[in-house]
Amino acid sequence: MINPAPPADDTVVVIRGRGRVSALGLELGPDYPVSPFTAHPTGVSVAALPAEAEAALTELRHAHPAYRQLDRTVLLALLAARLAVARVKLPVVSGQLPVRSVAGLAERPDYWALVTNNRQPTTNNQLAISIGSSRGATGRLEEFHAGFLREGRVPAAASPLTTLGNVASWVAFDAGQQGAAALSHSSTCSSAFQALGNAVAWLRAGMADRFLAGGTEAPLTDFTLAQMRAIGIYSPYAAADWPCRPGAGRPSTFVLGEGAAVFALERGSRAALRAAGEPAFLLEGVGFGFEAIGSKTGLSPEGSHFQQAMREALRQARAAPETIDAVVLHSPGTPAGDAAERAALRAVFGEHQPLLLSNKWLLGHTLGASAALSLDFALHVLATQHWPTPPFATDVNGPATHPLRRILVNAAGFGGNAASVVIGLE
Repeated sequence: MINPAPPADDTVVVIRGRGRVSALGLELGPDYPVSPFTAHPTGVSVAALPAEAEAALTELRHAHPAYRQLDRTVLLALLAARLAVARVKLPVVSGQLPVRSVAGLAERPDYWALVTNNRQPTTNNQLAISIGSSRGATGRLEEFHAGFLREGRVPAAASPLTTLGNVASWVAFDAGQQGAAALSHSSTCSSAFQALGNAVAWLRAGMADRFLAGGTEAPLTDFTLAQMRAIGIYSPYAAADWPCRPGAGRPSTFVLGEGAAVFALERGSRAALRAAGEPAFLLEGVGFGFEAIGSKTGLSPEGSHFQQAMREALRQARAAPETIDAVVLHSPGTPAGDAAERAALRAVFGEHQPLLLSNKWLLGHTLGASAALSLDFALHVLATQHWPTPPFATDVNGPATHPLRRILVNAAGFGGNAASVVIGLE
């Protein structure tokens, strides 16, 4: 049974600002001649934060006494959320908010008033938060458990600091949120798009005026890296040799990374955007897919869950497959996963295959943050019409034959979950 298309109305979900932190730092550049990967003490390659981003995270950790106890995953979300709002460009702001020195931004009285549905400050602060993470407070959980094994007890803060809910609740605290909801959840590596799905549904239903939604992950711990190596998918290549190679075939080149991306969203109208005469990024559709297979780490050769997710995202966007100019792939560099996603693309797009793009060769696989960082990359591509070329043989990031106006972004995770998002340039 084919679900009917959503009703055609004037309501749109606008991406007003975005913030990210990853192995590429706080900004995205045009080209990357040197591998951003480094060697972890355990001996494998990882995509860790560079010095500038690490300094910003340290500054944030000391911006509030309570923040010194937070897990790295939570701090990454706070940093990305602050950057997302700092980059919102609205008439109520005099001049540009600084991107650097982000620790002081939350102290500004107009900080969270920037993201308003009608471009005016409001006392009806219906700001909702939705943050996805595959693992949550990984580092702190491992620290508390090690302390328990060593001493036989844990501090009282152990439980509240390691629940998944503490990710979104601390973002809400930092935002000075009044009303609406703060949602944390996990659907493995598609978690960030679950957050975007929440945002779209709530905004369209009028349950919130504004949203901060995205994903975050800090999984570069010895135990998490050991889990990934146990699956047998980790890249054998050294950090300097571009160890994550999506679309390059064998061997498997999965590499773990850390980071976060958060988006400032609002409900608007297409007519108002056109009247304003300014370009805008629209979150046009969010689709989900699931396939019940025997292996919780695998997927079907035909990528059934990818097919479901892409078709649903296209349906919500009221977009024909041939209107998609490019796809930012999930493609983590595992031969089976890469092949299944491409099989799904052939099933959905037929002979009208879009350009294939990827950022994992620069960021690694950031688990619950990966979908959000892929979306951020897609927005960067729409804004600049430029993307870097990998220094190895692959089917991703080739040249385009025409300007890109609409991009589909894929994500998938353990357990048979997949999600897709369609974004467009209005």
